[in-house]
Amino acid sequence: MATEGACRHDNLILDCSPWAEEAGFNRPVAAKRLAATTSSGRNPYATKGRSATATKKITQEVAEELAPSFPGPLLLPFDDLNWDPDYPPQPFRSWLQEPERNKVTPKRQTLYVAAPPTVTSNVSFMNGWKQPMVATTNKLRGSESPPTDECLKFLSVFYHGLPVKFLPQQLSFMSWTEASQRTKTSNSHSYVGLAYGELCTRIRTRETPDKKFRRQLNLSDILDAAISLLPDDAYSIVLLMDFDMYEDDEDDFCCGRAYGGSRVCAVSSARYHPALDEANVDHEHMWPTSHCKIFTDRLCAVEGLQPREHTKSEYETSDSPLWQAVKAASHVPAASNIQLQSGLWFSRVARTLVHELGHCFGLDHCIFYACNMQGTAGMAEDVRQPPYLCPVCLEKLAHAIAYESQLQDRVDKGGYIKERYIAIANFCEAWKHVELFAGYGAWVRARLRQLES
Repeated sequence: MATEGACRHDNLILDCSPWAEEAGFNRPVAAKRLAATTSSGRNPYATKGRSATATKKITQEVAEELAPSFPGPLLLPFDDLNWDPDYPPQPFRSWLQEPERNKVTPKRQTLYVAAPPTVTSNVSFMNGWKQPMVATTNKLRGSESPPTDECLKFLSVFYHGLPVKFLPQQLSFMSWTEASQRTKTSNSHSYVGLAYGELCTRIRTRETPDKKFRRQLNLSDILDAAISLLPDDAYSIVLLMDFDMYEDDEDDFCCGRAYGGSRVCAVSSARYHPALDEANVDHEHMWPTSHCKIFTDRLCAVEGLQPREHTKSEYETSDSPLWQAVKAASHVPAASNIQLQSGLWFSRVARTLVHELGHCFGLDHCIFYACNMQGTAGMAEDVRQPPYLCPVCLEKLAHAIAYESQLQDRVDKGGYIKERYIAIANFCEAWKHVELFAGYGAWVRARLRQLES
């Protein structure tokens, strides 16, 4: 619930922030954004017999109508696109023709979820690696880790139409010993073993560079283990981890990563712990209120940029999806107790889970719109990004699930998208005490009303 003196989010930014131009990012123009949703790669409104002037006019109108549902990527200072403004787009046509993309088939369509590995008694010291080493930990000690069964449910609705199952066998961490280790002290803990069935993979560990956790696990080793875990009927598998992870020596940490071509990914809940928020997360402006113009102007002003005058689109009504999302999220009580903190923690992990699995479907980072498939440069940007898929990425997913998984040439893709939205709305209703899900549920319901009208 909004408190006295809180930001009212009176105006929303529907395009990139002023910093985008400073960073050198050129968002694809309206015609290219619309063309990116088609298998032909052509603007669907550039039809035979329509003049260039008429095409330009209707294209701009359609783009403006979409903006209050699918605004542009914010691109604020220090965001991912700030560092890589020339990141190449991936239109639907490019995705469709990608020769290395793994197609969903009737025999290989199950999404598997591996629950966080248990810690066996001979590596009980690992239990101390899970807790953030920050001063606020004590007051948040009762926060519950993201529930794995709810993670599975969210994946089921987000990837509606595909079976989602837990991996039958429980993974576990155990001690790892080898000849080269015998000369080392017994408490170095340079390696642990990740065991599954009769197999065991060596996982490197290291001290955490920023001292937020005691030690981290190597993400590349974990993903190598995941590849050997894929069941025959699996389209892909995601490993849930409750330990901090790193990918290489230059990383401070890594929350998640996918080997898309190998159909595996891993996501850690560690860095999403609310106890780590104080320095870099503006709770008042997480998605959807991250699109608040006052907020974005403030961050750009730090870099010396003047705010732009706000012009409200005729399509930007109180019934539009983004405004409905802001209204719903703004009425959720602040996460001031353990239950709400736990919900906040879960919502962050859930958003990253569907993002990493998206890479397994061949979806690259998105630059067309604010989208779940955007790249992220850190936790501050992560919480500003939306949970939904933009029109380009949704077209890819709907094709993979509604067409390819059933080996059909023609299917009611629009009907599939509506069914998927309904499933998401129902899930969000059960989690409406959490800002992200309250906003997402309101956004989906408003989008459904648009599609039905």
